[in-house]
Amino acid sequence: MPAAPLKPIVAPSEPAPAPSVATQAPLAEVSERPFDLILVAAVLALLAIGTVEIYAATAAQAAARHGDAAFFLERQIVFLVLGGVAMWVAATLDYRILRRRTYPLLAASLLLLCATLAMPPLNGARRWLMLGPITFQPVELAKLALVTYLAASLSRKAEKVKTFTIGFVPHLVVCAVMMGLLLVQPDLGSSLILGATTLMMLFVAGARVSYIVMAILAGAPVAYQLIVGTPWRMRRFMAYFNPEAFSDREAYQMVQAHVSLGSGGLTGVGLGNSRQSLGYMPEGHNDFILAPIGEELGFIGVAVVLALFGVLVWRGVRAALGARDTFGGYVALGITMMFGLQALLNVGVVLGVVPNKGITLPLVSYGGTSLVVTMFLVGLILNVGRRAEFVSRQRVLANQPAKALRRRQRVQVVVG
Repeated sequence: MPAAPLKPIVAPSEPAPAPSVATQAPLAEVSERPFDLILVAAVLALLAIGTVEIYAATAAQAAARHGDAAFFLERQIVFLVLGGVAMWVAATLDYRILRRRTYPLLAASLLLLCATLAMPPLNGARRWLMLGPITFQPVELAKLALVTYLAASLSRKAEKVKTFTIGFVPHLVVCAVMMGLLLVQPDLGSSLILGATTLMMLFVAGARVSYIVMAILAGAPVAYQLIVGTPWRMRRFMAYFNPEAFSDREAYQMVQAHVSLGSGGLTGVGLGNSRQSLGYMPEGHNDFILAPIGEELGFIGVAVVLALFGVLVWRGVRAALGARDTFGGYVALGITMMFGLQALLNVGVVLGVVPNKGITLPLVSYGGTSLVVTMFLVGLILNVGRRAEFVSRQRVLANQPAKALRRRQRVQVVVG
């Protein structure tokens, strides 16, 4: 005599399933995890170090130019408040909304990148949209749009990622369009970050290594032409190998950064005692913020900053591995990779390991758009990390107290 079919377990408030629906083992959603306090602490520490050093590095310059030693500090605090709101919003909303808005977000970022080309140049580049007293840098929105697009596409295609025409080429084309618009501005550093992040996400998703190597080899002649065919880039490249010969021009900032780092020693000269910040290293609060940190806080200060970025990457990868869905996992992983690459490139520039690329240090450098969007991206990592995964109801019953289970239990019927 055949056994009677199992009846699905449903919550009292849920309607009974139709008799014709085949069911499998029911799932229950456990309570959401708390926010990752270790990640929050690392982010707050980076923001605190950056804010203090921005004031220390700009006080003399701000007093001379604007008559207010706290000119840059006041603006940084405003950006921190806006960024805090953005981080909270990103940490509490349903991040899957981004999946449904992937293509509008991608189209908007491409249009804004095109719009920057019509703007007047600022410091020799067209990277900003001038909206009265407000400036907006579209590349920051492009980072979010690219990671969201890659996460949505890779999670949808699954095993098809291993195919060349479906799983590899479309993602590379979208990335190449963004990189092309950035190179016209010009912004070589950001384009390298986007390209490297795309290839790393494709590798993690299961794309063939031969495809990735082929893409790198195909891009090598383009990179060579961008350097050799552009006089000022070629001078920067030569200055990297012989900074003393270009110490009054292309390598001026690099040489001053090395003097600043060398003056700090092990423990630094103390907060507010930097000599290089007295007009010798202009814009030290932006791309070269690590130099005044090394001078005033010494090797220990630089090591602490690097350790905090290591914690950020560690917790970001952890959030990605524990994500409840593949889209969230790819989002957290892509953002974490982007942070790690950008921090690594910035530190390499300041230390003289790589040529100058004009890349800020996330969460530490002075910035408006970049800081607010970066804190929003941190909020997304927190969001992905706190979402509970669906587990079998039997596992929940075995590991959770009955009272806690009744408080947050929601049962889902899986359709066969």
